[in-house]
Amino acid sequence: MNNLRVIDRKKETDISTYPPDLIRNFSIIAHIDHGKSTLADRLLELTGVISKTGKNKQVLDKLKVERERGITVKAQSASMFYEYNGQKYLMNLIDTPGHVDFSYEVSRSLAACQGTILLVDAAQGIQAQTVANFYLAFGEGLAVVPMLNKVDLPTAEPERAAQQIESTFEIDASKILHMSAKTGLGVDAVLPSVIENMPPPSGSIDQPFKALLFDTWYDKYVGVVCLMAIKDGSIRKGDRIVSNHSKQKYEVTEVGIMHPEPSPTTSLQVGQVGYITCNMKSVSEAHVGDTFYRDKHPVEALPGFVPAKSMVFAGVFPIDADEFARLDESIQKLTLNDSSVSVHKETSAALGQGWRLGFLGTLHMDVFRQRLEEEYDASILITAPTVPYQIKYRDGTTRFIRTPADFPDVHTMQDNVESTMEPFVLATMIFPERYLGQMLELCTLHRGEIQNHVYIDEARVLLKCRLPMAEIVSDFFDKLKSKSQGFASFDYEEAGYEASDLVKMEVLLNNEAVDALASVMHRTSSVVAGRDMAKRLREVIRRQLFDIIIQTAANGKIVARETVKQLRKNVTAKCYGGDITRKMKLLNKQKEGKKRMKKFGKVELPQEAFLTVMTKSE
Repeated sequence: MNNLRVIDRKKETDISTYPPDLIRNFSIIAHIDHGKSTLADRLLELTGVISKTGKNKQVLDKLKVERERGITVKAQSASMFYEYNGQKYLMNLIDTPGHVDFSYEVSRSLAACQGTILLVDAAQGIQAQTVANFYLAFGEGLAVVPMLNKVDLPTAEPERAAQQIESTFEIDASKILHMSAKTGLGVDAVLPSVIENMPPPSGSIDQPFKALLFDTWYDKYVGVVCLMAIKDGSIRKGDRIVSNHSKQKYEVTEVGIMHPEPSPTTSLQVGQVGYITCNMKSVSEAHVGDTFYRDKHPVEALPGFVPAKSMVFAGVFPIDADEFARLDESIQKLTLNDSSVSVHKETSAALGQGWRLGFLGTLHMDVFRQRLEEEYDASILITAPTVPYQIKYRDGTTRFIRTPADFPDVHTMQDNVESTMEPFVLATMIFPERYLGQMLELCTLHRGEIQNHVYIDEARVLLKCRLPMAEIVSDFFDKLKSKSQGFASFDYEEAGYEASDLVKMEVLLNNEAVDALASVMHRTSSVVAGRDMAKRLREVIRRQLFDIIIQTAANGKIVARETVKQLRKNVTAKCYGGDITRKMKLLNKQKEGKKRMKKFGKVELPQEAFLTVMTKSE
């Protein structure tokens, strides 16, 4: 195209020359591993933000864990300058995560955009998260521009994928761009399509300053950095701004754009997306979704976001108790950049002092654990993940249960509790038609309720069912991939709480409860889970000089028992004959000693015992 050329970004320090008509704020949404970050790399190369060295891989994925796993965890933004038909445009791109656990990041990013690129893998077609992200963008009223990626693959079927997009989302298949982000094929048509098909931001430079805070991170040199979408007016260094949420006043010390590293500018104006630093000391001061305005010029607050809700809770304990203080500092630093993690101190009789952390999902928990171990060199033990339950009492009060230790005892359950409730999700699964039977069986085995299933084309099925959240956090996803040979994709959304017959499963060692091994589950699972737990503990607990009785109890009723037999010294070895009473005297003496030992002895529970709970047996 002759009317396209790249602008030298070094000349562009003042971005006040870009009115809203020459700005496009857009994001890229897709299922995990459909090529969002690769497309972002090519667009940054095309606009000269980064050089074309061939070594650019996941430029916007700045965390080590993102590069190692090949996934996006944190949404990142980058501003680009581009010329089209003789006009210079400011393009603000936001690369979003694709995994269901991080859909909160996607919804925040979409609030700062006017349009989005819906990227679909031409080989895999529409996946579960593609559907979820499309309706997320559609609900925000954004312009959606569909594009097919990876058309260069031998297994690519662009016509079939385009047909799926047309039938599922009612988008004209003839308007879908075909490209390969890896090779660069067709990428030069992406930005012109964005300019033509997405509306510019609304707002006026003459109105009082109003901005939406949609992301934050912590910098050890300047404190909290706020990423804002400017809705009205302008802001520059030295201005005083006010948070609508806390009414706290701040002085702006720097404004700029992500290019993709922070690049200071003279000002930020209506329609632009950039960062602001204003001497905030803690991320807790910056509420995502907050509206900021100029001091003494209050404005009407923008609709914010629903706060991130923790769906999975797990206990985190240091393996060495002396490391508690250092681990506490590490968790505080890590949560500065991840405000969706909830932190509460807790103490366990078996594991000592630790924390009860709330996560958005099991992948979020795993990424947090990996970052703690790699970035802060922490040695930690994470207990089995649980979900938040609700207890409804007869006096009308409701209580959330985040740890098994908070679950009411047997007498309270009988006398005061009206019902126990657990969270449910509405799951969406997309898979080839030949796996329909296995998928229906899998959902039924995990207490699922099939809602409906439809064919999105002649070979692929979209299945919707209601599932208890507790079933998903165990091994549901592994079984889903196993039964579908890796072809099934999975997404879910919250579907409220429902009454459920819940029991507390306790582990008793010589009649003493081990709080760290307790769990809450459905009554129908308690017998099988109790027997499985007792058997696995028998294999890992070391033999002592007295019998160790392992019992599992559901709401006080013993459901399984195993015994680790004692080590015995042969006290009769020195008897070479004589009367039987000599041997009986020695054996009775040993028996009395064993009784005393059992009374005062403590069972040594190794770390493997806790790890066996995490790895659920098949």
